[in-house]
Amino acid sequence: MSSTPDGTPTDEPVPFTADDYRARMARAAESAADAGLAGLLVAPGPDLVYLTGYRPTAITERLTVLVLAAGQEPVLVVPTLEAPDAERSAGAAALTLRDWTDGKDPYAVTAPLLDAGGRFGISDNAWAMHLLGLQQLLPGTSYVSLTEALPMLRGVKDAHELARIAAAGAAADRAYGEILEVRFEGRKETDVAADLAALLLRFGHSQVDFTVVGSGPNGANPHHEAGDRTIERGDMVVLDFGGLKHGYGSDTTRTVHVGEPTDEERRVHDLVREAQQAGFEAVRPGVACQDVDRAARKVIADAGYGEYFIHRTGHGIGVTTHEPPYMIEGEELPVVPGMCFSIEPGIYLPGRFGVRIEDIVTATEDGGARRFNNTPHEMAIVE
Repeated sequence: MSSTPDGTPTDEPVPFTADDYRARMARAAESAADAGLAGLLVAPGPDLVYLTGYRPTAITERLTVLVLAAGQEPVLVVPTLEAPDAERSAGAAALTLRDWTDGKDPYAVTAPLLDAGGRFGISDNAWAMHLLGLQQLLPGTSYVSLTEALPMLRGVKDAHELARIAAAGAAADRAYGEILEVRFEGRKETDVAADLAALLLRFGHSQVDFTVVGSGPNGANPHHEAGDRTIERGDMVVLDFGGLKHGYGSDTTRTVHVGEPTDEERRVHDLVREAQQAGFEAVRPGVACQDVDRAARKVIADAGYGEYFIHRTGHGIGVTTHEPPYMIEGEELPVVPGMCFSIEPGIYLPGRFGVRIEDIVTATEDGGARRFNNTPHEMAIVE
C-alpha cells in the first residue's frame, strides 16, 4: 500500500502503471508462445482488466478484443464510441488502439492482426458470436480457452497485488469482528447477510460478491443463499462472505453458534479447524496443489466424516474471487510464491448443520505460507 511523504502508511494502494501492464502483456504473450499458441485474444472481463487496466463501462455486442502475440505490439480493438474511455485506461500507453465504427466489419479490422493458420487462447467469457465472426474470416484458425491454455495467467501476484489482497482480507476480518456483535436469534438469514454486506462496504469494499448465511440445516448446503429462515437459539451458522477491495478479492468463512453448542457440534467444529490448519501447514513452494487438499481431507476422512466433505479444499483469488489454481485431487500444478488461494475444508451433515472455516493464504519466498485472514478459528458464541 502507499504512504504519505512522512512515511505514514495509508489504505490507498500503489497505482498500477503503464509499465506494469506492459510487463503483464509481455509475459502473457511469451507464455502463449511457450504453450505453442500463436497468441491470445482477450475479451472484456477480468483478464482484460488485469492485462490493461481497461474495464468497459458496458459489455455489449460490439467487439472489443485485445490481441497479444510474441514479437508484436499489443493491439486493443475497440468500438469508436468507446475509444475515449479505453485511451484513459492505465495501460493505454503500453498498447496500440485500433477502433472501428458502427456499420463497419470489426472482424475485418481484427483479422489482419492474427496468424491465419494459428491456434489462439481466448478468454473464457468471450462471446460466441465474436469467435464465430473471426472463424468465418479466418477458417484456418483454432481456439482454446485461456483457463485451459494458461491457467496461471493471473495466478502469481506481485508485491502490490499481494498488498491489495491483504487489505481486502483485513477488511473482511473487520467485518467479521463487527458481525459478532449483532443479534442473530430471532432474525432472518437475509438480515444478517445485509449486515455483512454493509460492513464490507463500510470497510472499503467496492463490490460485495456473496454473503452466505446458512443457519441450522441450511448450513449443510455449502453455497446456501441467505433466505427467510429465522435463526434460532441452538443453531450453528455458517458465514461465508467476500468481494472486491481495490480491485482484488476477499473471501473468508467462519462458523458461529447461537448460544451454547452441543458436544457433537464442538467436536465437528474442532475437526474442521484441525483440517484447515493441516491444509495451511501443507502449503510451501513446490508441493502440488492436490497435496493441500489431501492434507485437509485426510484429517476429516480419518475421523469418519470423509463423505461429508463434499467440495474442493480451495480456489485461487485475485481480480476475481474464484480463479485458478484449485486445491483439489488431480491438480498437480506446483505451488509457487505469490499464488493466493483459499483453504476451506468443511463438514456438512444433511438436515442438521454444517461447519466451514476458510482463510486466504499465499506461499512465501522463504518456503512457508502466510494467511490473509487472521480472525480466531475457535467457535464464536453469538446471541
